[in-house]
Amino acid sequence: MHVRPLQHCSGSQLSPLQNSFASGSQLRPTRSVQRVLPCRHVTKAGGNTFGHLFTVTTFGESHGGGVGCVIDGTPSRLRITQEEIQFELDRRRPGQSRITTPRKETDTCEILSGITPDGETLGTPICVLVRNQDHKSQDYSEMSLAYRPSHADATYDFKYGIRAVAGGGRSSARETIGRVAAGAVAKKLLHTVAGTEVLAYVNKVRDVEATNVDHNTFTIEQVESNPVRCPDAEAAEAMYQAIDAVRTRGDSCGGEVTCVVRNCPKGLGSPVFNKLEANLAAALMSLPATKGVEIGSGFAGAAMLGSEHNDEFYMDKGEVRTRTNRSGGIQGGLSNGENIVIRLAFKPTSTISTNQKTVSRAGEDVELRARGRHDPCVVPRAVPMVEAMVALVLADQLLQHFAQCELLPRTNGVSPDRKVATQFSNHAETSNV
Repeated sequence: MHVRPLQHCSGSQLSPLQNSFASGSQLRPTRSVQRVLPCRHVTKAGGNTFGHLFTVTTFGESHGGGVGCVIDGTPSRLRITQEEIQFELDRRRPGQSRITTPRKETDTCEILSGITPDGETLGTPICVLVRNQDHKSQDYSEMSLAYRPSHADATYDFKYGIRAVAGGGRSSARETIGRVAAGAVAKKLLHTVAGTEVLAYVNKVRDVEATNVDHNTFTIEQVESNPVRCPDAEAAEAMYQAIDAVRTRGDSCGGEVTCVVRNCPKGLGSPVFNKLEANLAAALMSLPATKGVEIGSGFAGAAMLGSEHNDEFYMDKGEVRTRTNRSGGIQGGLSNGENIVIRLAFKPTSTISTNQKTVSRAGEDVELRARGRHDPCVVPRAVPMVEAMVALVLADQLLQHFAQCELLPRTNGVSPDRKVATQFSNHAETSNV
């Protein structure tokens, strides 16, 4: 295949996308894919669909008509109501306290397909829509001319040659509404089939860290008892003060979210390229503002000896258990039945109302003071987003596991998790529990 530089192609040979790059006056990166793509190359812009058997496609922009998702692969006859989906959306809704964005949205969901009026899945695609109501696009006039430092403004321009200036478009965390709605369905599937619980909390804001949280017993009521979503009440108060302090200065701060999966079936995940921790890391790092993920001991394990890090096995009422959980519930890429423990790092919100040096789309050095309504710290509202992505991975892996490993009877193996296969095949009868 002959590859020619873009600037050597005539207009008639260019695709519409390449024409927009060639004729636009916006700043372009020095090393761009446009210089190496063949002139007539056509590709599909993807990245909006997640999963293999349990799939989710999100749609919509922050200041468009609405946002939402299409969920495919949900087993039929699963009991899930609009109220259950709305509960999760209410947890991520903006404007809940002075330490979140003041944007006022009800985030009321509309179920357009896939679920009966009585709250049972049909096995067909489920479409959930949330209409945008409170957007102030005029606040973004300056940001149409210059790039916000550390924001996706510049990279979206580099890639597409155009971007949704108002609200950040698809790069806005408002896109996660679709994920949270789909996560509600995934959570219900996991709980119905295996009694699995996915629960996250804020464990750190700046240098304030929660130290009094028992991963076996903390509850969603404890998480939701304060605006920070930290079940350690003393740490939560200090976190609140830290966020409020940067908010009053027009600045922002980052933090960490811990997610715990309790009662996860054994054997979820697959060897090599489809390992459970690889799937979880990819899913969680797709969330806005994420910068790092740890599972189990994480980076601390690099400083330990094998004799210190290994989780010794023992028998407990006929089940294989581990005495410690430095593996974080995953060994060899497969779940081992212990709690899955994940920590996720979030950077400070990039849109801040202080003067910052940047460049304009025309390539000029300028100063920008961003306007708009933004979270001074994303982690309190990130909690349901993290739970959603973990639940989506586990629901997808559960369907794959059952299809591959539970159709035929087992003849050997230590303590196989037959409960899941039995519950899965009879979920219609147990889904009312």
